[in-house]
Amino acid sequence: MKRPRSITVVAWIFIVAGVGGILADLWPLLTPDSAAQLAKLRADGITDISLAWGTRALAIVGGINTLRGLNWARWLLAAWMVFHVIMSLFHSAGEAMAHCAIFAPLAYLLFRKAAAPFFR
Repeated sequence: MKRPRSITVVAWIFIVAGVGGILADLWPLLTPDSAAQLAKLRADGITDISLAWGTRALAIVGGINTLRGLNWARWLLAAWMVFHVIMSLFHSAGEAMAHCAIFAPLAYLLFRKAAAPFFR
C-alpha cells in the first residue's frame, strides 16, 4: 500500500524535531561562543543531556520507522507525545495546552482509519 501523505508529514515532523533539538545543542559549539555552550552542557550534567538527546533520538527513530510502515513506530511516536504532554504539565498551563494543541492532530493523523492499512 502507498504511504498516506499525512503519515509522511507527521513522520518528518518528528524527524526534524529530533534532529533540530540535537543540533540546537551542538550548533553553538561551532560558534565563537562555544565555551559558554560547553559550560552550559556541563552544568546540565550527563543525566539531563542523555535524557534530552535520548528522547530526541526516539523521535528520529520513530519518524524513520513510521515512514517504513512499522506499527510499533507510530506507537512510539504516540508515547513520545504523551511523555511531552505530561512533562509540560510541570511547566505551565499554557505550555500544556500548546502541547495538546500540537499533538492531538498528529495523533489523529497517525491513528485515523485511513492510515491503518499502511501499518499492517
